[in-house]
Amino acid sequence: MQSTKQAVFLLGEEEYSFDIMDINTVEKVIPVDSVEGFTNNLRGSISLRGEIIPVYSLRRKFGLQDIPYDQDTRFIIIRLEDFKVAYEVDRMKEIVQLDENQVYKTPSIIQGKDTLYIKAVTKIEDRLIIILDDEGILTEDEKNQIRATINI
Repeated sequence: MQSTKQAVFLLGEEEYSFDIMDINTVEKVIPVDSVEGFTNNLRGSISLRGEIIPVYSLRRKFGLQDIPYDQDTRFIIIRLEDFKVAYEVDRMKEIVQLDENQVYKTPSIIQGKDTLYIKAVTKIEDRLIIILDDEGILTEDEKNQIRATINI
């Protein structure tokens, strides 16, 4: 992985990031409408500037308990193949510039078909940040559910 700027966010006590070039926008919490038929990780949808965008819970994906939204909760809006998705996160932390020598391959101990969304890791001082692959988070079933529900 070459040098990159990463948007770092928190889920619980853990730090994760997305490449800023993949992020469309970051929004404060807006009301989420329930959508029948969505799987557990898909919370519902939001209407943002006239566009319906599904809301995906990274907390649920990573096995964390739901917590109520608060003033720090954010939706990271990313365009996937043919639709946008809002990844809900507990709090945005910072933007960091990472040089190539600061980015490490995913450790083999956590590599597997259920962790394809982990692109790499980095360590900044005493902090470990997991760099996520936004395209690998949703399963094919989840993507197909979204397409069917929002009529793509």
